[in-house]
Amino acid sequence: MNENDLPLEQRGLLTRRDLLLKAGATAAAAVITDLLVSGDAEAAQNAPKLILGAGSLRYECIHDWLVPPDTHKWGDTQGVAQDEKGNIYISHTVGGGGKSDDAIYVFSKDGKFLRSFGAQFKGGGHGLDIRKESGTEYLYHCDTAHRNVVKTTLDGTVLWTKGLNDLISDTGRVYKSNSPFIPTNVALAPNGDFYVTDGYGSDYITQYNIKGEFIRVFGGKGKEPGKVLQAHGIWVDTRGKEPQVVVADRANSRLQYFTMDGKHIKFDTDGMRQPCHFHVQGDLLLVPDLRSIVTVLGRNNKVAAALGDGTTVANLPGRGRPRSEFVAGKFVHPHSAKFLQNGDILVVEWLPIGRVTLLKKLS
Repeated sequence: MNENDLPLEQRGLLTRRDLLLKAGATAAAAVITDLLVSGDAEAAQNAPKLILGAGSLRYECIHDWLVPPDTHKWGDTQGVAQDEKGNIYISHTVGGGGKSDDAIYVFSKDGKFLRSFGAQFKGGGHGLDIRKESGTEYLYHCDTAHRNVVKTTLDGTVLWTKGLNDLISDTGRVYKSNSPFIPTNVALAPNGDFYVTDGYGSDYITQYNIKGEFIRVFGGKGKEPGKVLQAHGIWVDTRGKEPQVVVADRANSRLQYFTMDGKHIKFDTDGMRQPCHFHVQGDLLLVPDLRSIVTVLGRNNKVAAALGDGTTVANLPGRGRPRSEFVAGKFVHPHSAKFLQNGDILVVEWLPIGRVTLLKKLS
């Protein structure tokens, strides 16, 4: 029997570090998990790197890279954004046991907790993005609990709020006064327009101008071209000749592309399970997928890298399980992800205790 197949207590004089030096990537992940469970954080920190991906898309996986102070507790970590200074903003639902109701935590680019705000988003902190307008950066929030989209400054000052009442008069034939409107994410267009997915409500996609004035609505529930089911994430894909709106058509297990005025273009299904959201950097499209994987697509939207596939784990820990049961290098429920300015990837997961993982780009 190979020594790595023996239970820990039967490994004789071999230390955990000895085993790590002998192990491949899979065995290393298992031992790192054991170190974390045993509380030997220092040994886990000094262990050989846990590497995901291959070729030019190789990343060191560092779970729980962002950790709030004891006075603040993660709820479901759901959105991520980064400003020009490199500061990182995480949107979450707020967990129990903390002294703060703030749903937005801000960290420096090197992972230091800076501040928090957004108590009004408690329970509903979801999609989050930043755009620079006339030299100033603004945050766009999707609040699923209070069912609105909110634009704020980077310190949380509210500039406007959009909810269902902003749609009824203009789109009465589509939205009714008793229709659900539960916005999940926002896409920001180069011309200043923005698009909102009603991913937990009626599955319509609403387009506004930079002033927050209604332009049009498209989509709606269905499987046919132009229709969506659980339109969870949305992004403006600028990698081609013309910008296009791409929607994470999650319950249909596909990406769906639209023109900027809402006409169906195509479906993409390669590597898709339950796609949640997007981010573009260069020729790459980053897709966090709720079914335990983060996928990187190339310019042709074919899979370039499949990172941290947790479905390979027998009895994959559910979202309500303790952190000690998570497997190092494997995702549970990726909900949002972002390429950081330096090419690293930050992944936030839909877990009641929250988890933010850094995928550090390797040269």
